[in-house]
Amino acid sequence: MKSLINNPTNNKTTFNQYLIKACRDSVSGASLANLLINIAECTKKIAALTSKGKLVRSVENVGATNVQGEIQINLDVLSNELFVSSLKQSGLVSGLVSEELDDAYLIDEVGNGNKFLVVFDPLDGSSNVDVNVSVGSIFSIYKDNLGSLDFLEPGNAQIAAGYALYGPCTMLVITLGHGVQGFTLDTETQEFVLTHSNIRIPETTSDFSINSSNERHWEAPVQRYIDSCKAGVTGVRGRDFNMRWVASMVADVHRILMRGGVYLYPYDNKQPTKAGRLRLLYEANPMSFIVEQAGGKSSTGRKRVLDIKPDEIHQRVPVIMGARLEVSLIELYHSEFDSTQPKEKDSIAPKQSEFTKSS
Repeated sequence: MKSLINNPTNNKTTFNQYLIKACRDSVSGASLANLLINIAECTKKIAALTSKGKLVRSVENVGATNVQGEIQINLDVLSNELFVSSLKQSGLVSGLVSEELDDAYLIDEVGNGNKFLVVFDPLDGSSNVDVNVSVGSIFSIYKDNLGSLDFLEPGNAQIAAGYALYGPCTMLVITLGHGVQGFTLDTETQEFVLTHSNIRIPETTSDFSINSSNERHWEAPVQRYIDSCKAGVTGVRGRDFNMRWVASMVADVHRILMRGGVYLYPYDNKQPTKAGRLRLLYEANPMSFIVEQAGGKSSTGRKRVLDIKPDEIHQRVPVIMGARLEVSLIELYHSEFDSTQPKEKDSIAPKQSEFTKSS
């Protein structure tokens, strides 16, 4: 009997082959390709670690918290160490920023025009590891212009971004600024193989992804949008919607890239002094770059995410991304809401608009 299982690498484009072609016309193309290959190798190691679950001590609490105030598990620390070590050894990186490090890590304090800055979340959604639910890594690459070591650039200055998804299979999804490509790890050859070319997000959708446990804390525009979705076919939207929530940004956004939808992690009043929950530099920006390159849209509700100039490396922002028409509708709801609010000139407390409208 003929085997039904074939080597998926046969007649397929590997990640390395894709990069050779995609980067050949860029001034720093060869260096960028080598850096992305380096990051891909790092994600393979993290995939191997996450696949072992309780067989290793990776999911135990290390008794520490990161700069975000979040409890770290061993796998957070190990994943971060793998990224840092890999990027240092590449010789291509001047400095890096990680969710797990308080400050920027400067590899080459002098810097030069041929090196890059990398920002990353080494293990997004790590609390899901213990219950065997998909997690991922997010990364973004900037050119280190003349050795400036300036991490506080708006997201529109990114030259590449991507994420790895560690699920039933391991996937690597990237953009170099001209479309989005998805690669699947062949566990036999240990090659990432192009399986999803030119990923596109449908303009509209009937799926939304949000943590509904925070509903009582949402601003009125978000409440209005979700209420209209939940009203279904008898409501103003005239159709039924489905809600999905994995509690891992990589997994939730990946579903949208594959099937369509809109992802919301909006500002809320649960922690009113925080402008949002997600970190601009290494979560919102890279995922926004990917979503926009796939034909979608990404916004705070009041401003395009990629136009925000960071004030500090761990800055937080609201994020609404996915289907273009749905995000535009949510922005409209925010605009209509803001137009009805009184102008308070003498208030000392910062308003949400101050977090998101100014650069």
